[in-house]
Amino acid sequence: MSKINKRAIGQTDLKLSPLGLGCWQFSNGTGIVGRYWATMEDSTVKEIIQTSLDGGINWFDTAEVYGKGQSEETLAAMLDELNISPEDAHIATKWWPLFRSSSSITNTIGTRQEKLNHRPIDLYQVHQPHSFSSVEKEMDQMVKLVEEKKINYVGVSNFSEVAMRKAHARLQEYGLNLTSNQVRYSLLDRRIEKNGVLDAAKELGISLIAYSPLEQGILSGKFHNDPSLVQKSGMRKYLGRFKPNGLAKSYPLILKLEELAKKYEVSASQIALNWIISYHGETVFAIPGASKPHHAEENIGAMNFELSRDELEEISRISWEIVEKSPKK
Repeated sequence: MSKINKRAIGQTDLKLSPLGLGCWQFSNGTGIVGRYWATMEDSTVKEIIQTSLDGGINWFDTAEVYGKGQSEETLAAMLDELNISPEDAHIATKWWPLFRSSSSITNTIGTRQEKLNHRPIDLYQVHQPHSFSSVEKEMDQMVKLVEEKKINYVGVSNFSEVAMRKAHARLQEYGLNLTSNQVRYSLLDRRIEKNGVLDAAKELGISLIAYSPLEQGILSGKFHNDPSLVQKSGMRKYLGRFKPNGLAKSYPLILKLEELAKKYEVSASQIALNWIISYHGETVFAIPGASKPHHAEENIGAMNFELSRDELEEISRISWEIVEKSPKK
């Protein structure tokens, strides 16, 4: 396995690669959420996972709602087939709160364990902030799972600054800390830098895990360079950023990413991913997905070079100019 500099997530001893692999696409086309992705061959999934591991990625992010557990099941099965130890492949998964109360966290953990073939759950996250219970009661249930050694660390996802602070404060009553908050973050979506989430995370020692770090492929530049691809992009073609006006507004950022990509002999996507995991020091991790092996290779390559501070700031400046005038969706 490649040597990638690992970093501690949150205030834990768990050292993870700056990039993990997002596993939503392993949903096997199951369920409302899972149908977003086409069914993938097991051989392709296995190659993606092996490529990621060989390149130094040592953790995988999945969720109960991804194909009603199909993503978890597929991930665990492929890791087992590849004979990968839990020490070399850490797993983060998520409990789905909608229309449930906090007791579901403990009541359903057995199913999560079964889906993951009893591999350790290193990070267990509340997937989003809407349930029938308070944040505090959700954290109470998470603490039970830690005490019973059914999970190792507690995280949340899509939590506001206020909700994140509540979760952290409740855990501290038990001598624990909130490890992470998984949020949407990219060069075209920088809300966490204005709504207090990023500042609070830095203050409290909470890691942020960025999902959609490439904004569904826009930051690769492929849709700018060949607009005909938009019509083949499924539901994305209806989003403002994929329409001609949206692409025109983000084009200056693509030009900068491509300029730096040429300098470092990488791709625009790799520059964008490197910015995400570098600009704020070690606070932000990211979980790009991969539906083909070469996507996994791209992810790995984003961790193998270092942008200068001036380059990071220049990307940031152009990004902010785009963000302020771009469609939000």
